[in-house]
Amino acid sequence: MTIKVAVVGATGNVGREMLSVLKERQFPADVVALASNRSIGVEVSFGDGVLKVHALEHYDFKGTDIVLMSAGGAISKEWAPKIAKDVPFVIDNSSTWRMDRDVPLIVPEVNAGVLDEGVKKGIIANPNCSTAQLVVALKPLHDEATIKRVVVSTYQSVSGAGKDAMDELFRQTRAVFVADPIEVENFTKQIAFNVIPHIDTFLDSGYTKEEWKMMVEVQKILDPDIQLTATCVRVPVFIGHSESVNVEFEKPITAARARAILREAPGCLVVDKHEDGGYVTPIECAGEDATYISRIRKDPTVEHGLSLWVVSDNLRKGAALNAVQIAECLLNRGLVSAED
Repeated sequence: MTIKVAVVGATGNVGREMLSVLKERQFPADVVALASNRSIGVEVSFGDGVLKVHALEHYDFKGTDIVLMSAGGAISKEWAPKIAKDVPFVIDNSSTWRMDRDVPLIVPEVNAGVLDEGVKKGIIANPNCSTAQLVVALKPLHDEATIKRVVVSTYQSVSGAGKDAMDELFRQTRAVFVADPIEVENFTKQIAFNVIPHIDTFLDSGYTKEEWKMMVEVQKILDPDIQLTATCVRVPVFIGHSESVNVEFEKPITAARARAILREAPGCLVVDKHEDGGYVTPIECAGEDATYISRIRKDPTVEHGLSLWVVSDNLRKGAALNAVQIAECLLNRGLVSAED
């Protein structure tokens, strides 16, 4: 039983991770790798083998069942509607379609049921990487005690800004040790041995677009009544986003109860020992599928409050894994027909 899947942006960080996740999870697919014309003939890893990259511009999508897109907002805006004319489902990783009312914004552990209501435009959106891991942790707690307000500070790895950003962190780190000049290209300030409280562009409100995305995406995915304020910070970590999360609830909930709920929640893995090293950091989450939750404790400054530490691999749950999980939902719900 196989279906035909095309991965657009297959030479990028997330595209390569999509191919890896498809293989790891044994998704029953005949897979095609697509990218820009300059990548024609490039080979990308797919399990023990390789796939040769084809040009998006000249590819015939007829007969394709699902397209996974991670080629940036401009490409998605132009190509997703075109592809959706020939393909039942386009799962897009850019921010282009997330707030479109006719486009479902899906995190499978949280709101997969929305897919049963139909996909009007044939496009399904992946949320922002920092939003995805956050709502996985918040959903079971919201079901238990109803979330009123969230205050979150993120510590986001450079891989969220792409391969060039990862290369810049490497070059700057090396330059510090050999006393070379520090060259800044992809960030507004030096990222090596530094933190930058600025991701994406600034809005008139004083928030950045990354922070705004978290606010509106949590409301669309989880509950429009949840109020959220965010501060998004880029840190000198290659892979893995971390979040310090403060949650205020309408109903009472203890740290012990939250810990027990999260241990049983899909996609969550609780590592919460009150001792040295009894928590998860980005090093441990890299290459893993789970959203890790640590430092669960009562917030004594509000009537019903908890504080959490949430860590996940942003290239996987924040992007590639979530997209493949959506494809699995489509298959499991019979929304895509597989050929024997």
